[in-house]
Amino acid sequence: AVLGQTSDDYDPAAVPVRHAATVMILDDRGEDDDLHVLMVHRTAKVVFAPDMWVFPGGRVDPDDHLDDFETICRGLTDEQASTIIDVDRGGLAWWVAAARETLEEAGILLTTLDPATRDDLVAEIRRLVLEDENLFADLLLERNITLDVTPIEEVARFITPMGPPRRFDARFFVARAPEDQDASHDAGEIVNHSWIRPEDALVRWRADEMIMMSPTVRMVACLARYRSADEVLAVARKRLPYKRVRVDDPDGEYRVVLPGEPGYDTAELEIESGWVRLWEE
Repeated sequence: AVLGQTSDDYDPAAVPVRHAATVMILDDRGEDDDLHVLMVHRTAKVVFAPDMWVFPGGRVDPDDHLDDFETICRGLTDEQASTIIDVDRGGLAWWVAAARETLEEAGILLTTLDPATRDDLVAEIRRLVLEDENLFADLLLERNITLDVTPIEEVARFITPMGPPRRFDARFFVARAPEDQDASHDAGEIVNHSWIRPEDALVRWRADEMIMMSPTVRMVACLARYRSADEVLAVARKRLPYKRVRVDDPDGEYRVVLPGEPGYDTAELEIESGWVRLWEE
């Protein structure tokens, strides 16, 4: 229940829907130099998505540092970012949040830095952001760090169904991992991390070895169609029209499907509110 409410007076319809950003960090790895995605494992102690494997992500405040976005970011204006995700203003807040959460939860800062000072700088900023994530934009400004948001592409949107005590309107992004930055988890909210082939993540999910939310499974399945980070990013840059997801649920399987996939024509439309740009033309 929500703090201050009992289970008897909890009203799911009154739960506010918060803006959020989550980012799928991509890299070509392994013996075959093939596509891997970075996933992080949330502790069982958190309220939202406990004990689940997710992509780095968190809240967005479109009005926080609104006048500084174009100083903090290069590659997109706020007007361009706002147009991409169809908001009136403050669109770059979603890109900034994606970068902040990747740093906080995975120890990677999505920009190019001087190799001589990079590791210490990233570690210092991460330590301060873990203490207070509201400091992120100020720290970038103080240290004259500019995020290159050009390679970060928005590819999906999912709104948490009514029911949980926390709901999010989450934008999903893809980005290539910066060179020479190693992922690490903070051992707090995040207790593990893994670079994993999307198809291997699906195998582990089906075997109940990796617990994931349905939007996460859907996006991992989208990535599994591609062989390299370049292939994913090439499609993402096209910014294809959204396709609306439906839920196919034979025998409790609960599959989130896109148009053209088996079961879509007879699937439920209203269970999941989701739209995906990352699809085969």
